[in-house]
Amino acid sequence: MKFVLRGHEPRWLAPVAVLVAVLVTLALTAVPIRLAGAAPLAAYERYLVTPLTSTNGLYEVLLTATPLLFTGIAVAVAFRAGYWNIGAEGQFLLGAIGTTWVGTTFTDLPAPVALPLGFLAGMAGGVLWAVVPAWLKRHAGIDEVVTTLLLNPVALLVVQGLLNGPWRNSSSGFTDSDRLGSGFDLPALVPGSRVHWGFAVAILVIVVAGVVLARTAVGVRIKAAGQSPRAAEFSGVDVGRLQWRCALVSGGIAGLGGASQVMGVQHQLTAGISDGYGYTGVIVATLGGLAAIGVVLVALLLGDISVGAQNVSLVLQVPAQLGAMFSALLLLAVLSAMSWRRYRLQWRSRSRSGGSR
Repeated sequence: MKFVLRGHEPRWLAPVAVLVAVLVTLALTAVPIRLAGAAPLAAYERYLVTPLTSTNGLYEVLLTATPLLFTGIAVAVAFRAGYWNIGAEGQFLLGAIGTTWVGTTFTDLPAPVALPLGFLAGMAGGVLWAVVPAWLKRHAGIDEVVTTLLLNPVALLVVQGLLNGPWRNSSSGFTDSDRLGSGFDLPALVPGSRVHWGFAVAILVIVVAGVVLARTAVGVRIKAAGQSPRAAEFSGVDVGRLQWRCALVSGGIAGLGGASQVMGVQHQLTAGISDGYGYTGVIVATLGGLAAIGVVLVALLLGDISVGAQNVSLVLQVPAQLGAMFSALLLLAVLSAMSWRRYRLQWRSRSRSGGSR
């Protein structure tokens, strides 16, 4: 028995693989839910359905999904080019730092000036954190998975160093920054809700990225570089330069996510500004098939699960961490199932042809 590449992929295989992955995830998570003393079906209903049955719940899903939209499309852009950016977490944090710097330095700016400046500062922070691994990849051939991943905890240490030092709150003395100027507050997208205009910015970024990746010559070159770098080089594509540019674009988009979170939710820099959004962005991009619409759907799904996990914890007394476990198992199950799209099992024949000795 061995795995061999499929010569042809049936159209029905992809949706069936995803369906099987979802069913396997539900079966696996049913065990810890049952051990926690809850009925799995009731838990699944509150995970997936309950947040969507009220207007406030729907708004919370959109709010929770907003940073995942940024990090998801950031990772998708890099992955499509064959640049394996695992550093969206650090780039998100540096984006938050950049926005906090301008927001606490230029506190009197009016909103029409402050908001674009805040987003630009966040994007610059993300690009800055993406430059070194991209340069090492292009000029020294150093694996970007290692360098981008290792820079994530460094970024967190930078945040903690700033909050325990020069940026410690001047009024309370707590380890969070001073509040940003009022001009840097992102207004509510829907009056009376916590959903802010960062959600609209994320959707705009995804639409632009989707059009570029799917409808332009640049997108074709990016796809070629990601799927077959040698063939792309042979056809005249400068893969190194293309991956360099995609790496910086990816970092900038992740930095926009940090800016959105600071200006739309926290209004100051805190040590918990990111709840692992960069790492979850890898899940979003992968489950979304590195496609714009896939990123939107998966980010909304994970936002739904996250909001539902709080409801499950309160009502059914199930640990809220099961929501994160649900997302992780879903990723593993989908990746395993998707491997069947490219490979199939082949049974080796035990019979041996005879021959003269």
